[in-house]
Amino acid sequence: MNWTSQEFIWLDWLIIAVGIIAIAWAVWRSIQKHKKSLQGESSEDYLFGKGEPWYIIGAAIFAANIGSEHLVGLAGTGAKSGVGMAHWEMQGWMILILGWLFVPFYQLMNNKLGKIITMPDFLKNRYTPATGSWLSIITLIAYILTKVSVTAFTGGIFMESLLGLPFWYGAIGLIVLTGIFTVLGGMKGVMTLSAIQTPILILGSFLVLFLGLSALGDGSIAHGWTAMIEHAKTLNVGKDGVAYGTNHMFHLETGDPMYDDYPGFWVFLGASIIGLWYWATDQHIVQRVLGQTKGEASDVVMKRARRGTIAAGYFKLLPVFMFLIPGMVAAALAARPESGFTLATPDTAFGSMVKFVLPAGVKGIVTIGFISALVASLAAFFNSCATLFTEDFYKPNFKGKSEARYVLVGRIATVVVVILGIIWIPVMMSLGSLYDYLQGIQSLLAPAMVAVFVLGIFSKKITPKAGEFGMIVGFVIGMIRLLTNIFTNTGKNVMTGWYWESTTWFWQTNWLIFEIWLLAFIMLMMVVVSFFTPKPTAKQIEFVTFTDDYKALIRKSWNVWDVVASAGVVIFCILFYIYFW
Repeated sequence: MNWTSQEFIWLDWLIIAVGIIAIAWAVWRSIQKHKKSLQGESSEDYLFGKGEPWYIIGAAIFAANIGSEHLVGLAGTGAKSGVGMAHWEMQGWMILILGWLFVPFYQLMNNKLGKIITMPDFLKNRYTPATGSWLSIITLIAYILTKVSVTAFTGGIFMESLLGLPFWYGAIGLIVLTGIFTVLGGMKGVMTLSAIQTPILILGSFLVLFLGLSALGDGSIAHGWTAMIEHAKTLNVGKDGVAYGTNHMFHLETGDPMYDDYPGFWVFLGASIIGLWYWATDQHIVQRVLGQTKGEASDVVMKRARRGTIAAGYFKLLPVFMFLIPGMVAAALAARPESGFTLATPDTAFGSMVKFVLPAGVKGIVTIGFISALVASLAAFFNSCATLFTEDFYKPNFKGKSEARYVLVGRIATVVVVILGIIWIPVMMSLGSLYDYLQGIQSLLAPAMVAVFVLGIFSKKITPKAGEFGMIVGFVIGMIRLLTNIFTNTGKNVMTGWYWESTTWFWQTNWLIFEIWLLAFIMLMMVVVSFFTPKPTAKQIEFVTFTDDYKALIRKSWNVWDVVASAGVVIFCILFYIYFW
């Protein structure tokens, strides 16, 4: 047997088959045991899960974030652009904001409403019912544009580069497999799969990293790291013939070819806006921390949720090393013909590295973790779609239906979202590289939601109509910009005509700078609208006002070790920024 084969052999395929069957059995057994303990199927349990321990919550948050866009897009970006995209990944500190700041607000509403809330619930009670409904619509559109379509597309590329499956076979196969898993498993299935695949994914990715560095450094990981950094310094050559390098996160000089993609310090602000929306207000992530057991004390729920976010903060430090840097290693190896490593396109970097550096058998084990990660991430999106549609549209209009009916409706909503996501793939493929597209779309959706949530929590004077206006106007502006991106190739084409020539400030402005100014505009507009519209009622203010008793509950939910552990996440992020400045 050729243990060093750079292709999959029969042993790898056998391990993959046995592993998938074993994982399916473990998840099924966990679900059946859970259902038995609940004496029947509940729509709330299907959608949210119940009272998972903090380490499972942390793993679930991490697993929900990791998808094929990381295995393909992040590694591909590392091969092409180095650590510039690390701003969007080095955000463990942002998850702490969810645990320390936003979770108490969400739990406060849980207590007052007597149920687990969705993010639209929050806005309906703080602002107007229309505001919450718009958030549901925007979120579902966002999942179609940035989650389902991207995950299916990149999953197809990954399956093609790693397993040799034709692109559409891999993309459709991943969706079908995930759809079956989501329908049968619900949130409990997602949580269980996350706990299984997270250690496999982490260990497998670090194996790829260390063995790749060893191959690059002729047996020395340290020499491999040095060689990778030195190669990155020779890239990104400007018109002046100067190599600006891809080994740093901030591109401060206008002559740097990457300045247009990562403009100076604006990139940190832009990435933080997207991060705040995603990590603190997006249903896809927040849903992982909302589950609780009936009758459970609020301080216990908050303690578990906060510690889950702290654990997720540490997990979030890893993707740069798991995916982005292996992409940089792949580029450095490909630049050495004597290494025997070839790289067809940047997007095939990670799959090619798996085949090149891992021994037979280990390839199969690691691939199981990767497939599980793709399924867990996509299943989490499907589950969030089902939650939003069922809880915010169907239940309010069709009250008193059976729990089985609500679960069925959620499943149907998932199928519709999947179909729309597949239809969008050809449009997405025409809008540039994967990560540019993904972050570009998110930059158009995030400002409205960040403005509405932040001002809704921190200001009692922002009126209900101001929140509604902020959500609607921000979304409309973002969609108009998206249309101009489609027509102008994201501002790169030369456009003629009175409209295009008179609005270059709108469609040619750098996407990150546009995002920042859009956020500022929405927040200013909300403040102005608040002067001319009715003030929020006492009940609406109550949802964002902590009583002394509730403040005592919050204080009871954390201790000094929670603070120390949180500080560790922040310190690691700072050290990374210092090293790759």
